[in-house]
Amino acid sequence: MAEDYYQVLGVDKKASADEIKKAYRKLALKWHPDKNPNNKAAEEKFKKISEAYAVLSDTEKRQQYDQFGSADQYRQQYSQEDIFRNFDLDEILKSFGFSGARGGRTTFRTTRRGGGGARDDYDDPFAGIFGGMGGGGQQYANMPQKGQDAEYNLSITLEESVFGADKKISFQLENRIEDISVKIPAGISTGKKLRLPGKGLSGYNGGPSGDLYLNINVLPHPIFARDGNDLYIEKTIKFTQAVLGITIDVPTLDGTTKRIKIAPGTQNNTKIRMKGFGVPSLKGAPKGDQYVKINIEVPRKLSDRQTKIIQQLAEDGI
Repeated sequence: MAEDYYQVLGVDKKASADEIKKAYRKLALKWHPDKNPNNKAAEEKFKKISEAYAVLSDTEKRQQYDQFGSADQYRQQYSQEDIFRNFDLDEILKSFGFSGARGGRTTFRTTRRGGGGARDDYDDPFAGIFGGMGGGGQQYANMPQKGQDAEYNLSITLEESVFGADKKISFQLENRIEDISVKIPAGISTGKKLRLPGKGLSGYNGGPSGDLYLNINVLPHPIFARDGNDLYIEKTIKFTQAVLGITIDVPTLDGTTKRIKIAPGTQNNTKIRMKGFGVPSLKGAPKGDQYVKINIEVPRKLSDRQTKIIQQLAEDGI
């Protein structure tokens, strides 16, 4: 289950700033290392609640977090430097009655990773409390770290979403232009994401690069519409054709044409199913169908002869 900062602090998503502060204070008093010497589990718990408080106590960070909905997704977009920027753990702990960090102020002084990959001075907010995340803040700063993930909005045609495609995309990442070949799986839809491991921002100190996530958007089609794994197309026939029946040609998305029968007495907005002519499923389920929506054209103008015939039909109860 995805970690949620609100659950970590044990508060409701609508909790006030004061309620969040009280919840953190209660948990900090319980899990602070002074209360739990040499307790690794307590140490990790304290780090988690402090991270949650660093985000939820800041109005801007909290608004950003609420857009993602989970700590995991938030961490994909924001580094630890971002999360703890302007978070003065030393002052907060002092207000709770602790001595604070033993090494002085412990706020982050960084900018978000990205751009040219530059980073400003880095302070570990837990360095004075835990001795620097297991060996000193400088040691942590020099450890290999994975680069940030990146996102790219990729628009594809309906045909590409249904049949799959090999595409080449070019975009700027940090100070370089990336040319990447992407395989679009058949059946993908708007809102889906494709993950390209190692194609994100560069890592630090020899760490691996982050991942690239492609946000898929399927462009509108002039003839076909997609609903789930089904395709829809509209065909207009004459009133007399609806009454007497007819055979019509219907295009399919792959460019071929299929003949279907319109039964006598077909009503307006009738949908005729073409089994198996829809979209393949990403999960191996049966392929979707194509539906033909029948629109019946009612003539706006009639000749005298046509009007007389219609009147006779009306007299006959038609």
